[in-house]
Amino acid sequence: MTEGDTGASAPYTDAARARLVMAYEACELADLARAFVPIGEHELNPDGTNRSPGTVLADAIRVVAVAQRFFEAAAVFERMGGADWQLIGDVLEVSPRAAWVRFAMAEAAFRELLSRERGPAAGEAERLRAYMTREPLEVALDLDDWVLRHEDGDSDLGTTPVSGGLARRDPRRGAETHS
Repeated sequence: MTEGDTGASAPYTDAARARLVMAYEACELADLARAFVPIGEHELNPDGTNRSPGTVLADAIRVVAVAQRFFEAAAVFERMGGADWQLIGDVLEVSPRAAWVRFAMAEAAFRELLSRERGPAAGEAERLRAYMTREPLEVALDLDDWVLRHEDGDSDLGTTPVSGGLARRDPRRGAETHS
């Protein structure tokens, strides 16, 4: 891969793009959740009560929302990778129909992002996902940096822990390859 291999010049598979969206959601979830670990010196009153009632709960709602997006992104990745609703239902211990009801809209939204005829994305999150599907290498390189900054003794990650695993379509055979 060269630095200029972004967008159309780097035809990544739909599954690779879905996995990248899932990686981004995991990164955001990790950052949000990690912010709850330290206890700030001004969070508690001298008697141990919360100095700012409701603040932590409001922030926790954001963590749950991102966790839901991560969960949906994982299901979309499984679908883009070839999993059927039966398999997804089995893993989640629900019926295939229940799995479809839970994740079909997320899958449809992702497939819409992949379509070339699509107009501009509406919301901020949708624009970000559209960007991730259009410029997967650029996003993957940013995530490479994030992973390497947050390494916790995982020395075998290499220098491209995200971008190095993205599968690309082989234009000669129409098959998928790994970069």
